[in-house]
Amino acid sequence: MAPEVLVVEDEPDIRRLIVHHLTQEGFRSRTAATGLEALQEVRARPPDLIVLDLMLPELDGLEVCRRLRADSASAAVPIIMLTAKADEVERVVGLEVGADDYVVKPFSPKELVARVRAVLRRTRPTSGDKVYRTGSITLDPARHQVDLGGVPVVLTPKEFDLLQALIEAAGRVLSREHLLDRVWGYARAGEIESRTVDVHVRRLRAKLGAEQRRITTIKGVGYRLEADG
Repeated sequence: MAPEVLVVEDEPDIRRLIVHHLTQEGFRSRTAATGLEALQEVRARPPDLIVLDLMLPELDGLEVCRRLRADSASAAVPIIMLTAKADEVERVVGLEVGADDYVVKPFSPKELVARVRAVLRRTRPTSGDKVYRTGSITLDPARHQVDLGGVPVVLTPKEFDLLQALIEAAGRVLSREHLLDRVWGYARAGEIESRTVDVHVRRLRAKLGAEQRRITTIKGVGYRLEADG
């Protein structure tokens, strides 16, 4: 079945434009015009991805994103945030509260659809991927699941990708710029403040219990997942 995208946008013309182009590219769509309506739609049936406008009635996009990430039922749903060109700070904050990508208004519908495809490709389960085990952590890309001592851990898509990158590095130090490129897909890492990485590392550590001690900060460089033992 084709992936379903929830489009959260209060401007009817923009909402219809996005839905039209998603439909043309084979996606299914639902819509919401306010922040509260978006939360209700997700609770009723979590979509495969959410396109979320920053400026919304009732609850803005940042608060909607925070609430979705705080709920285990929606924590792993990818979110692409729509922002105005002047909202540089909001874009950074959006990534920090859990958005997976952002698109700046005015935007090309084709670019938005391409971003939807890219985010889904990074976050949807794929077959035949290797299962990673280190310490009490098991990371299964095919199921997009992390277990800690056999107990499932709910991670956001970005937290999952970050942990996978650290595990695959096998003890090597990964710079913040490398992680922005690998996990967030920003080849020009300077476009986003590196504290975005720091915030996600902090949240990942908080979910890994005793294993969090193995994610070490290399001052002025980046992060490393220490070897077992």
